[in-house]
Amino acid sequence: MRLVHLGNVVVDLVLTVDELPERGGDALAGSTDRATGGGFNVMAAASRLGLETSYYGVLGTGPFADQARVDLHREGIDFPQPQRPELDTGFVVVLVDSGGERTFVTSPGAEATLSDVPETDEGDLVYVSGYSLLHAVNRETLVRRLPELAGTVFFDPGPLVGQIPAEALDVALSRADWVSCNAREAAVLGGGPAAPRGVIVRLGPDGCRVGDELVPGFAVEAVDLNGAGDAHSGAFLASLAAGLEPLEAARRANAAAAIAVTRRGPATGPTRAELDAFLRDSGGA
Repeated sequence: MRLVHLGNVVVDLVLTVDELPERGGDALAGSTDRATGGGFNVMAAASRLGLETSYYGVLGTGPFADQARVDLHREGIDFPQPQRPELDTGFVVVLVDSGGERTFVTSPGAEATLSDVPETDEGDLVYVSGYSLLHAVNRETLVRRLPELAGTVFFDPGPLVGQIPAEALDVALSRADWVSCNAREAAVLGGGPAAPRGVIVRLGPDGCRVGDELVPGFAVEAVDLNGAGDAHSGAFLASLAAGLEPLEAARRANAAAAIAVTRRGPATGPTRAELDAFLRDSGGA
């Protein structure tokens, strides 16, 4: 079993500022960091837990694409799609103020030019991100191809779910075997089509709900909430692939997210050894 990721890998440029500049103003960054992000975070979380992982999105050519390739290689993630020679991978400027609030500006690149999706197998776990449905080319391709793809489809609508065109959202929800979202996103989805098998609502430190079942979270001292949802999704998928039942997979996903928030950075999901040790220390394997 493998994870086939159809989302977008980008590079995050993270700048810390005391406060956002007013319109037409200027600000000096206290620190600057550059990290591969977007869909990379889920894939890294799954791969670290032993799940074979492939990125089926598009990489470009240029410094951002070079960084993404290095990081994908490091995590053991393959990327079989042809690269775009005329476009670099996109980037996201992330402004973090003194209160920890994050403001994002995205510049799309090669990842927004997905024109086809190779065939998938019945044993595949196919990850679809709501961000992909915001880019016209990707959206057209996924609306056309999703109903034809084999495997178990996992859909994360993301924080911009309210901006996804209704037709594309309906196709994704109708094809999804699993939908994973936080409480705010679940409220936006409201009475839309239900996923055929399962809905996961992530509740932060309180854990998550799988259908009507509450799976409790773990008490930790959080230092960075960025990437917790991605660690949760990656661990849930890796656990399903390992043959665990959904509620036990959700418990391991809660633990992975708890570990992730104790570390700074976006792709901070644990290894399998770290996750197993955390669960043992928390009172169960």
